[in-house]
Amino acid sequence: MKDIRWGIVGAGRIAHTFVKDMPATGNGIVQAVAARSGVAARAFAGRYDIQTSHAGYAALYSDPDVDAIYIATPHNLHLRHAGDALRAGKAVLCEKPITTNANECQQLIDIAADSGSYLMEAMWTWFLPAIRKAREWVDSGRIGRIVRIQSDFGYPVSYGEDVREYDPALAGGCLLEMGVYPVALTALFADADPQRVDVVARHAPNGVEDDIVATFDFDDFVSTIGTSFRTKLRNWAFVIGEDGYIAIPDFWRANECQLWVLDEQVDRFHDPRSTNGFDYQVRAVNDDLIAGRTQSETIPLAASLRIQQHMDLIRSNF
Repeated sequence: MKDIRWGIVGAGRIAHTFVKDMPATGNGIVQAVAARSGVAARAFAGRYDIQTSHAGYAALYSDPDVDAIYIATPHNLHLRHAGDALRAGKAVLCEKPITTNANECQQLIDIAADSGSYLMEAMWTWFLPAIRKAREWVDSGRIGRIVRIQSDFGYPVSYGEDVREYDPALAGGCLLEMGVYPVALTALFADADPQRVDVVARHAPNGVEDDIVATFDFDDFVSTIGTSFRTKLRNWAFVIGEDGYIAIPDFWRANECQLWVLDEQVDRFHDPRSTNGFDYQVRAVNDDLIAGRTQSETIPLAASLRIQQHMDLIRSNF
């Protein structure tokens, strides 16, 4: 079995996490990196002993020694960068959110279909063993019928018009930056579309949303979603059923899930990993590519589109 050779578009913070976890996959290597600045690309490559660096992205898309490309640029650039890589015949793992809205997501799905290339959103949370165990508990009926899903994700981000997270030109705002996690968590366990959405949103001085509470009514159960730049939220998830509930501390990077019946913890799963956790999703992509698949079974493109549609619903209720 050959290693999948990866190229990285962008040399920002999340690209460092990707590179650090690659050795744990056992079936992939980082072959090249590209950034707008050749200086930045060379510095990144030198730090991690990456063989090739490119100034600009076109050279990476045409690099014959690269099989797959990881898109690690700001949200507003995902459609362009992932689309260009797909058209060049490369497999693509695109950071979440995969695009900024459902229309862009559908465009990217169409490009992947036309090119015959692999595309997956880097929704790494769905691949974590603790999340998969929680889903297994739900599917096996250990908490009974779902009644509520509760999740939030927020960290304080100081306001500034020159801060990326608040820049509307870069698709700033807490919904895409952090809210994608609880929206995706709900989509994983609900596997349905809400019949009604209610939202309370607060906004920064430039109009970008910086605090959101949303309620999704699925008729037979309810999900509450929170995200914020204003404060640190608890960042837990709870999947609550008629017979018990699952608690997932720091669900976005989960290494644990707990099964409770009333006030008693009856089961617990712990993931003893030594990595950040990106390796699980990257290994899955490598396996898909080696097997000749064009999308993920864990997070198929239809799931990414649904997540985008649900964020659009929240945005339409601001």
